[in-house]
Order: sequence, then C-alpha cells, then structure tokens
Amino acid sequence: MTKHKRYLPVLAVGLFATLSGCRDRGLLTPPPQLLGASLNSLAAEQEPQFSYDGRYLVFTSSRQAHRGVYLYDVQRRRLIPLPGLNQSGVIHEQPDISADGRYIVYISEERGKPDVFVYDRQSLQSEVITDNILGEVRRPTISGNGRFIAFESNRSGQWDIEIYDRGPSVELSLPTSRSAPLNSPEAPASTTPAAPN
Repeated sequence: MTKHKRYLPVLAVGLFATLSGCRDRGLLTPPPQLLGASLNSLAAEQEPQFSYDGRYLVFTSSRQAHRGVYLYDVQRRRLIPLPGLNQSGVIHEQPDISADGRYIVYISEERGKPDVFVYDRQSLQSEVITDNILGEVRRPTISGNGRFIAFESNRSGQWDIEIYDRGPSVELSLPTSRSAPLNSPEAPASTTPAAPN
C-alpha cells in the first residue's frame, strides 16, 4: 500500500491541472494592459453589454481617472474610439448598445445631474433625452433598432419605468446578415472581419 501512496501526490497535481484547464475553456478575454488599449486595464471594468450579434461590447471603465464608456470590437480585439462621448472629470456609466452597434445609450452627469444620453457612432454626437425630467434616472436600455429607450425614473416619487420614443424619422440600427447572431443560420460563412461601420 505504501507503493500506491507515492503516486497520490502526482495524481492530485495532474487532476488539479486538468480541472484548472477546463475552467478557462472558451474564454476570449485578453489579459489586462498597462496602456488601457484593450478590453481590460489595471482599472475597474464593469457593466458589459453586447450588441445583437456579439461583435461589439460596450462597458464602463475607470481607466482615465474617471468613469467612462468604452466600446470593444470582439472580432478585431481592440477598442473603438468614441470621440466626443467621454468628457474629463464627468461620470459616464450604465451603457447599452443597439443591434448593430451604431447607438449607445448611457447615463452622464455632464449637466450636473444624471441624465440619459444617446451617442450616434456615425454622427459622433450625443443627445440628452431626459433634460426635462425632474428627479433621478438610471439603468437605460435601447431597443435593437435604436428607436426606443427605456430607463428607470423616480420623478413620481417612486421608481418607475419610462419609455422614450426617438420618433419615426430616426435612422434605425437594424441587424444585417453580417450582424446575425453567432451560430445562427443567417450568420455569414466567412470568418473575415467585416469592415467597420
């Protein structure tokens, strides 16, 4: 029996290594980078939301010494610049993203109180949609087509859900065959990354 006891530590180490390797299967997470040019940095990254097809991931990070909204291209494994969205010294948080990644809705305190904003990646402009709401707002979400935004508001004295219609003239953010969900019948057969929007 002492002969078998010698093999127990080797067996335990082998079993631990096998189980540890299984835990990371399927992870696409890049390691943190000091310069903050990737998904993870040495700061806190939080509140991730995927676009319809999983191509884009919007999230918040404290990497620039203030809370900001960032967009990560999962296919190309890089951050996408959002010019004009984040202002220094202002908190931007709680983002959500439309189906094809064109519109990003988020909370910002740039006007001195939390407001819901919509950022258009084509025009590089942000629009506030809650400037006339007295009270607090939080947790915005945007419909896949980018027309409707829902959020929580306490303007009635309790937390309620509000729905905002951006109107029939808004350019819709519709999924295309290029942005079909991964593993769906409509997903493109090619693995070549699509051109940026």
